[in-house]
Amino acid sequence: MAAQETEIKSSASIIPCFLFVELVLMAGTVILSYHFEYTDTFPVHSQGFFCYDSTLSKPYPGPESTSRPPPRLLYPLITVLPVLTILLGEVSAVFINPRWRTKEKIISCGDCCFFNPLLRRVVRILGLFSFGLFCTVIFAGAVQTVTGNQAPHFLSVCRPNYTALGCMSHLQYVSSPYACTGDPELITEARKAFPSKPAALGAYAAVYTTMYVTLVLKIKGSRLVKPSLCLALLSPSWLLCLLRVAEYRNHWRDVLAGTVVGSAIAVFLVTCVLNNFGSSTPEEKELQQKEEDEVPIPENLHPPAREKLSVVQDCGTPSSNVT
Repeated sequence: MAAQETEIKSSASIIPCFLFVELVLMAGTVILSYHFEYTDTFPVHSQGFFCYDSTLSKPYPGPESTSRPPPRLLYPLITVLPVLTILLGEVSAVFINPRWRTKEKIISCGDCCFFNPLLRRVVRILGLFSFGLFCTVIFAGAVQTVTGNQAPHFLSVCRPNYTALGCMSHLQYVSSPYACTGDPELITEARKAFPSKPAALGAYAAVYTTMYVTLVLKIKGSRLVKPSLCLALLSPSWLLCLLRVAEYRNHWRDVLAGTVVGSAIAVFLVTCVLNNFGSSTPEEKELQQKEEDEVPIPENLHPPAREKLSVVQDCGTPSSNVT
């Protein structure tokens, strides 16, 4: 049977929409995330504390660069690993899945611009992944700025003068914004604990990639390859959360909130925007399953063997009405 030719669909709005809508939104999220991450455009809320609060008196673990998962390792892992996984999955689908060309269409914009289906799909998936990363940074940074919740080592960098503050008991609350005498930069960073931004980014990347592996990749012959791959993708995110708590950089509730934020953004983008990466509908999956189950019966089998094989194929299928 001859292969079906790939259809060409004409669209005059794909380039203007990409240039004047999608790029503008992406640029806006990048600029806003930059202001939350590297500038003091949005001042952090100065939340008070209780005198001698043991939950905020943990030792200072040092700057982020001295962490066990340092930023130079964490952020490339969050970005490079999902990108490589998606690229490998999309390129493999072109060669493995013979029906791929019937699902995606070449889009022409005018007489000279033709957009390859593989390129369009990769740009759509990776572009939305990048957009979600910046949205995660913005959302986590906004919540940190509004709440101003302190890290477990807050009092170690704050260095309050309890005598001048008149602290007589553990129940006394200090609300003065000038109670701290330590380094202002360290104090500001210690007020950005809830939710944990590294935990949110790690959860977003892990859940997005795991959903891609679960919904798109087709691995035949083994039921353990796909779950094992998903667990391998989720494990670094869990390990990151444990290390953030163990190093006194975040409370357990901070990493839990960050994980919920990142996972929710990933699930929303995949299900509501990407429509589960354009995976097959239930009818298409049922048709594919039927075709996979239809094993031809060899002609050289003996009659008893042919009868047994026919019974195995018909097992579980509804019987036809007999007139």
